[in-house]
Amino acid sequence: MRFSLSTNWNAGRHADGEPLVDEILALGFEALELGYHLTEELAAGVRRRLREGAVAVDSVHAYCPVPVGAPHGYPELYLLASLDEDERAMAAILLGRTLAFAESMGAGAVVLHAGRVFLKGWFREWNTRVLADAFEGAEPEGGEAYQRLLAKMRQRRMRKAGVYFDGFCLSLETLLPKFEKAGVTLCLENLPSIEAFPDESEMMMLKRRFDTPALAYWHDMGHGQVRENLGWIRHEEMARMLLPVTRGVHIHDALPLMNDHLPPSKGKIDFGAFAFLGAPPVIKVFEPSEDVPGDELAASLAFVRNAWARDAVKPEVESPV
Repeated sequence: MRFSLSTNWNAGRHADGEPLVDEILALGFEALELGYHLTEELAAGVRRRLREGAVAVDSVHAYCPVPVGAPHGYPELYLLASLDEDERAMAAILLGRTLAFAESMGAGAVVLHAGRVFLKGWFREWNTRVLADAFEGAEPEGGEAYQRLLAKMRQRRMRKAGVYFDGFCLSLETLLPKFEKAGVTLCLENLPSIEAFPDESEMMMLKRRFDTPALAYWHDMGHGQVRENLGWIRHEEMARMLLPVTRGVHIHDALPLMNDHLPPSKGKIDFGAFAFLGAPPVIKVFEPSEDVPGDELAASLAFVRNAWARDAVKPEVESPV
């Protein structure tokens, strides 16, 4: 069972790619996800280690390397699911560059934050922070007032989502043939916000519309737990439902309400219950906060290995996409 580590964990502490790779390998990881904080300079050293056969690259998180002119890495620098055609065009350009980089590094997947359905009104803020504030301190499941607010926000999102969906599909029609040709999967990550696009049902709609292995879902465990904490989904149930279209998983823990990117065993996720994500076709990437000490990260890797080996079940599907 191979586990990768996102270079976002240590990219900020290194000027050269070789020691960045060596630090990750010393913790027991066998491969990398090249994160959106990776610079061109760091990428050169990673490539040298790759050519030496010291490490493998399983996935790349868009946009990577950090685009020229950007002050720092950011996964939502431009949104492919945007109502602005110029923004969608810039996102497509940067995603194309990420694809070329991923192909050159031997990665099988590119992870993307696709976009957000913005809900702001003229006279009221409608966003995840408002929901979280309404939930905190309330009775279990947020109470009646929270449930009414959540229902209104979901209705507002549903009314607005269609135009985002249509524009996103136009972009995919151009991009997916490029991913098919490269043999790389474009993976849409779940995010811990009500505005995030696509949500779980929209992901299934996209897969029905684009029946190609070049498009898949990427399950972020911490984000999924936040979505459960706020009463939007049942995390394990939803992860199982989406498993047939899942290409990879970001592994980290979470505490209520929205404290994620913790090392596994430091939060509330029952990792044994998610052993089905350890199936061989699923790319498995740890994505902890950069503040997590190396010894804690090594311990959390051993914890997940043990939990998923002990509780592993027979894969429910032969191929996730």
